Amino acid sequence: MRGWDADWLKTRGFNVEAYTGETGDRREALEQALLNNEVKALVATTALGMGYDKPDLAFVIHYQMPGSVVAYYQQVGRAGRALDSAYGVLLSGQEESDITDWFISSAFPTRQEVADVLGALEEEECGLSVPELLSRVNLSKGRIDKTIALLSLEAPAPIAKQGTKWQLTAATLSEGFWARAERLTALRRDEQQQMQKYVSLPFGDHMGFLIGALDGDPSVVIEPALPPLPTTVNEALVRDAIAFLRRYSLPIEPRKKWPIGGMPQYGIASNTTINFQAKPGKAMCVCGDAGWGTLVRQGKFHDGKFADDLVGACVKMVREWNPHPKPTWVTCVPSLRHPELVPNFAKRLAAALGLPFHRVIAKTDDRPEQKTMANSTQQARNVDGSLEINGQPVPRGPVLLVDDLVDSRWTLTVAAWLLRKSGSADVWPMALSQTGHDE
Repeated sequence: MRGWDADWLKTRGFNVEAYTGETGDRREALEQALLNNEVKALVATTALGMGYDKPDLAFVIHYQMPGSVVAYYQQVGRAGRALDSAYGVLLSGQEESDITDWFISSAFPTRQEVADVLGALEEEECGLSVPELLSRVNLSKGRIDKTIALLSLEAPAPIAKQGTKWQLTAATLSEGFWARAERLTALRRDEQQQMQKYVSLPFGDHMGFLIGALDGDPSVVIEPALPPLPTTVNEALVRDAIAFLRRYSLPIEPRKKWPIGGMPQYGIASNTTINFQAKPGKAMCVCGDAGWGTLVRQGKFHDGKFADDLVGACVKMVREWNPHPKPTWVTCVPSLRHPELVPNFAKRLAAALGLPFHRVIAKTDDRPEQKTMANSTQQARNVDGSLEINGQPVPRGPVLLVDDLVDSRWTLTVAAWLLRKSGSADVWPMALSQTGHDE
């Protein structure tokens, strides 16, 4: 949550504040403000801990369902402790099932992930650190950390830490490890199905279901003296919300150092500071979001061409961004899979900005998509040697570097490095959307 939810509610006249793990020193003041009824609500993540108690809280609204009845009851049960009745609202959609599925399926390492980590350690008698493992296996740091943490807790453990490195021990991983993982995964699937059943209940049956699911007596539940809330959405309000989302852009932070082991095909031997860095860039949205993201996805994966509305939106974003020194020309990141998709868009954008377009970067060979690379080191290796200046003269002025999706930022990093090495001034990266996969 980036605070957009709270910002949107403020535009509709509600006195609310955002509360997340990044709220920092303001958290205590915001909690007290809600207790004192100085704000209508806190738009909060689970960072608002279970110890927080406001007895006269009149409503709790969940955007997406928790993973279990217990978790939901603990959270929604904060409402109405000193009131006769209170609203508990659960907004549910398909995306939450996908999210819950991901958390359940990723709670334990797979057999292949364990085999990859143990196999890499087996090849190094002196062991490997986590950064070194990242360069050996195509797993994210989170997956490696989880695999190592769970394996190291086994008794006896098949791995042990010596200094900064993990090494194999004489022990082997027992089948009991996988049996426990399967049992806990099945339990979480049951909890998910229980919450899905709760969502499907008719109005009035929800509290009794919760009480019964927690081994209480549903017969003691008293029907609340509150009218039911509307179940339909105002279409004009939806359009206003989409327009609100489309006002935002997202930063593309430049990478400052090469990966561990460098970029061998470009002659970079270690993770030194990048001497020709991109400037901070902009992405217009997250791919698939309710703002511009749906139109980006439609253009890339269905139409084979980005809509003119996206050109206009990017022109507006660039003008509001107003980078200095201003770009004097436009280029783009090449692709062998979709050779004209981004160039076509970049040409139209350049024309709308009144700037010349120069196609100066070439793709030397086809590589797997960056989204198939699970960590930053693997993503960097996937780009290493795959881009080059195509022999065309590189203009000397600042340049707007255009791509459709930004994932790891390594493609933009290398493209900017090549442009700067070849004589371009400042490189301003711009993408239609972020994928959300960056590590």
